[in-house]
Amino acid sequence: MTATDPSRALPIDPSVAPPGTRNFRDAGGIPADRWHADQNEETLVPTHCCFCGVQCGMYLRVDRAGKVFGVEPRNHDINRMRLCPKGINAYQQVNHPDRLTSPLMRRNRDEPFREVSWEEALDHTVAEIRRIQGEYGNDAFGLLGGASLYSEKTYLVGKFARVALKSKHVDYNGRLCMVSAAGANKLAFGIDRAGNPFSDILLTDCLLIAGSNVGECFPVMTQYLWGARDRGATLIVVDPRQTAVARTADVHVALKPGTDSAFFNAVLHVIVAEGLTDEAYLAAHTTGWDEVRATVAEYPPSRSASICGVPEEQIVQVARMFAGAGRAMAWHARGVEHHSQGVENCLTIINLCTATGNIGRPGAGYGTITGQGNGQGGREHGQKSDLLPGGRSISDPEHRRQICEIWGIEESELPAAGTSMMEMVWQMQRAEIRGLIGICNNPFVSLPNYATVKEGYDTLQFHAQFDFFLSETAANAHVVFPVTVWAEDEGVMANAEARVVKHNKAQEPPAGVRTDTWVMCELARRLGAGDKFAFPDSRAVFEELRIASAGTVNDYYGITYERLEETGGIAWPCPTTDHPGTPRLFEDGRTYHPDGKIHMQVVEWHPPMDPYSEEYPLSLTTGRTVAHFLSGNQTRRLGALVEQTPRPWVEVHPSHGFRNGDPVRVVTRRGSEVFPALVTEAIRPDTVFVPYHWPVPTAANALTVDALDPRSKIPEYKVCAARIEAAERVDEVPAPPTAPGQLAYPETQVSRTDPLPPTSPQGRGTAERS
Repeated sequence: MTATDPSRALPIDPSVAPPGTRNFRDAGGIPADRWHADQNEETLVPTHCCFCGVQCGMYLRVDRAGKVFGVEPRNHDINRMRLCPKGINAYQQVNHPDRLTSPLMRRNRDEPFREVSWEEALDHTVAEIRRIQGEYGNDAFGLLGGASLYSEKTYLVGKFARVALKSKHVDYNGRLCMVSAAGANKLAFGIDRAGNPFSDILLTDCLLIAGSNVGECFPVMTQYLWGARDRGATLIVVDPRQTAVARTADVHVALKPGTDSAFFNAVLHVIVAEGLTDEAYLAAHTTGWDEVRATVAEYPPSRSASICGVPEEQIVQVARMFAGAGRAMAWHARGVEHHSQGVENCLTIINLCTATGNIGRPGAGYGTITGQGNGQGGREHGQKSDLLPGGRSISDPEHRRQICEIWGIEESELPAAGTSMMEMVWQMQRAEIRGLIGICNNPFVSLPNYATVKEGYDTLQFHAQFDFFLSETAANAHVVFPVTVWAEDEGVMANAEARVVKHNKAQEPPAGVRTDTWVMCELARRLGAGDKFAFPDSRAVFEELRIASAGTVNDYYGITYERLEETGGIAWPCPTTDHPGTPRLFEDGRTYHPDGKIHMQVVEWHPPMDPYSEEYPLSLTTGRTVAHFLSGNQTRRLGALVEQTPRPWVEVHPSHGFRNGDPVRVVTRRGSEVFPALVTEAIRPDTVFVPYHWPVPTAANALTVDALDPRSKIPEYKVCAARIEAAERVDEVPAPPTAPGQLAYPETQVSRTDPLPPTSPQGRGTAERS
């Protein structure tokens, strides 16, 4: 449609026109720039969003020159025509002026980057790998992958580290996301994935959401919550903040951060005391129930109410509501998992579902909401330090033998298990790891205790990073390889339901840009392992992945690209090409443990690792906001998203005496930063919240503690001791790094300097901006 000449606007009958319409038309109500949207020979490429674990279906609009220029929602059964602000703007990454299009290199960090040829960058990287490993051993060089990579690439990350680098040191940024849920699922069920599909939420009678700001972090998933409410389901939200979804809940439990396990133990205590357990189910399908029952007996509502800072009556209300429902479900996310007790927090929710018989039925079950787009698939096929493809244990002799046979190497050549992402940083500090390749991650923003992270990376003798924008971490590297965005390659991801979906290539990458697959295979060739990495494209990698997963719990063998195109997605395990997939687990009453039972686990609550004191009396908690994603390297460059949320803020309760926009210094044992106040009654008086998508000097993760869960090794992002105080002015948000010769993209610079917090609808403030 082309804009109409306002002088030729047709008169409108005021008796049939809505009020004001005539004035608008008579005034020539067209856009000031007289836009038009004609697009001949447009192609719509079906694919999925690159961001969160919902994995919404979308069409990328491609023009006659083969360039992505827009997006349309897709009527995929995951999202049914809905997209969130990030999904609507995601296409703008593809042809963004900040894209890296040439390798960057410098011999030391005191030099500026210079553009070099691929030959020079690859040769230098391989020379540094050989030098470091020659002097200090194979394990002196490490690799960190990412959970936003396609599964084909995550498979290659694990294989490249162990076969080409011959190093045990490989891990990935999903370590910062889902590993507590993974650990709990493996302990209880013998399998690491959500038990139910999203569609089961529509069938439940009671829905419990714990530690998940669904409305902002997974906006399109909200349709399932509203669908459940529409048919009469009750909603329980457990979160220190009154999020958008919590405001609509039947019960909002605003517990103190770091007290989840004490709360859920008390809920189960009430259920036991009031005879609301499903004893027949427990007898037939579980082990460990007697021990769990004895433990929760020590958590009466009076004790846990004191620990959690919630009313005793609320604990009783939640217990009766959940146990009294015919079908109840529990879903949780990072608010439960980002703790030094993350695995145990998850286990207490599993115990709750199990004790009430709410496992493995339509509308009754347990799920974990994956944060990253491939947070589920990204940990299944080998880039996690202790796992091999198919979820195999790297410590299991038979699992090692199977993979070595597929990879064509001797078992003695396969390294042992390595360490976690944060532990690798500590090893960098100690000069135990002296060289590193990073792929699809930005630890300078995403890891806790920034000062420690910076020191660890600065101690590296050599650091290479793969990325399509120059992230804060890449800006500190010696070599940066420019690689493709999601729309310039094809591959699969597994969403939060464990549904494997296919992303399709929409355009060719810019000249000078290569796929992550090509770079890893080329480095492997130069390191002498080219025969093990003869993959021309993602499809070839996926065929080997299928074979490597066959017969495992994480079985992808029956999934093919063609079947994914036909079906829109298949939930694993899927052992044969005529198998429909497994959207719902445990329907036959059996888990994936050899005895087929749910192994219930005893959990004792313990306080967070960063102790409170007179100097640090408050809890600092962190999280995401609707306009941004993870470290913000992608979303902080998209104008509409920066305009919506230009900077971080600190949410504080009115009892602290601040006004909206006041500069507030947040102080922890790691340091201090100043944010504008967003004054709101939607947060506990003893808690403050800062979103974490920005770098220093406005980085929430400059303040968080690098304490780890002893089992999952996930950092305790969601609680550390803090204090707040008045300050003079807020810290300025830095512009995203750019490559040599690039200018900061002006569209993202103006609103970035706004000193105020976001508008009240997003930030849930009680005061208007002035």
